[in-house]
Amino acid sequence: MELKQQAYQTATELIEKAGLKKGQILVVGCSTSEILGAKIGTDSSPETAAEVFSGIYQAACEKGVWLAAQCCEHLNRAIITEAAAVPFAEPVNVVPQPKAGGSFATAAYRTFEHPVALEHIRADAGMDIGFTLIGMHLKEVAVPLRLQKDHIGAAKVLAARTRAKFIGGERARYDDKLL
Repeated sequence: MELKQQAYQTATELIEKAGLKKGQILVVGCSTSEILGAKIGTDSSPETAAEVFSGIYQAACEKGVWLAAQCCEHLNRAIITEAAAVPFAEPVNVVPQPKAGGSFATAAYRTFEHPVALEHIRADAGMDIGFTLIGMHLKEVAVPLRLQKDHIGAAKVLAARTRAKFIGGERARYDDKLL
């Protein structure tokens, strides 16, 4: 239960600090090995993944934010999300497993009502639990977020939000609501 609570608190803080709104996408990469204090990819734990996923998913659902789970490198960091989150995306055919996709993505696939696998997504914010390298799935301009709750188990949590690009140079004016 402790890991679920840590995951929930961390996700809630990230969603708040990122200013995520209903319908936006939060991508999460998660190493259960790192959570358990081992080297990434060496100690996959479906039980740990289910607990951590449950906490993050609860926080996302409470705010109406779509959750996207990044698979591990064995599936080229494919994404598992709800079909409704990406109605125009082109899905790929793969079902993650604990040792091929990762335990966290497997938990997502088993929990989502209509899961789809994608090669790419452009998320509005991201949470990297245990150095899983989620940057490729964020929109182009990512801004790091410092979280008070920056560990889940033994794993370091890195977080980011995205913002619109600045264009136009020194004479341009910008909309503060898009920062």
